[in-house]
Amino acid sequence: MNNDPLIFEFAIAKDKPSSFNGSKDTICPFCDVENLRDIYQTNGPMIWLANRFPTLKDTKQTVLIESDEHNGDVATYSQEYNRRLMKFALECFNKMRQNREFRSVLWYKNFGPKSNGSLSHPHMQIVGLYKEDGYKYIHENNFTGITVFKTNNMEVNFATHPVQGFQELNVNLTDKNGLDLWADWIQYAIRYTLEEMYGGKCDSYNLFFYPNKDGICCKIIPRFYAPPYFVGYKLSECNDNNTLRKEAKRLLNFVQKS
Repeated sequence: MNNDPLIFEFAIAKDKPSSFNGSKDTICPFCDVENLRDIYQTNGPMIWLANRFPTLKDTKQTVLIESDEHNGDVATYSQEYNRRLMKFALECFNKMRQNREFRSVLWYKNFGPKSNGSLSHPHMQIVGLYKEDGYKYIHENNFTGITVFKTNNMEVNFATHPVQGFQELNVNLTDKNGLDLWADWIQYAIRYTLEEMYGGKCDSYNLFFYPNKDGICCKIIPRFYAPPYFVGYKLSECNDNNTLRKEAKRLLNFVQKS
């Protein structure tokens, strides 16, 4: 398998605004709604638009502004608002996937200083890759694991074959009738990741969305510094099954008490 990296264009990135560079004078471009350009679609305060700083070669980079709350997040939205957000984002993602120009389309979210994001204002990214298969290193077993919760149209598990490790949560949607519950469990999983997992010491996460033959999986990955086995060898690590089973029970208890 060829390792064909995405090419990062530094000349574009050097002028990109950042919430994490220590400067207090940075103006949030997502709060400045009146000056946003190249807007594709809106849903109330949710705005899907072109990325002003397309740093990756051979891609079409777009941004989905989640909210007009600068310090908002999926973890803090109301249940109703989060359901609307996930439905809108999925609609935008599917529109991009229908474009035959792209070989693959990626949908993800960064949150927190260790997530590799640049702006703290809540947003997701939907990126079309003209030449690359963005899923070439992903396998079906990345979405399977120790079950936390299951219905006829969605399932939640702790991955036993994680993409990176150690405790990745999969929220699998297998039927569109489960969309609201899918959105709810994404929110539960994020809250658990930030408030309970690792004793509340996790301040960053990523969401990755993977279309598959059964529907779509949202993978929640707590972010710390990447382990050396993954950085150097692309070898993921996974906690033992006893630990994952304990986490599964803790998560279910957390949700039941919410």
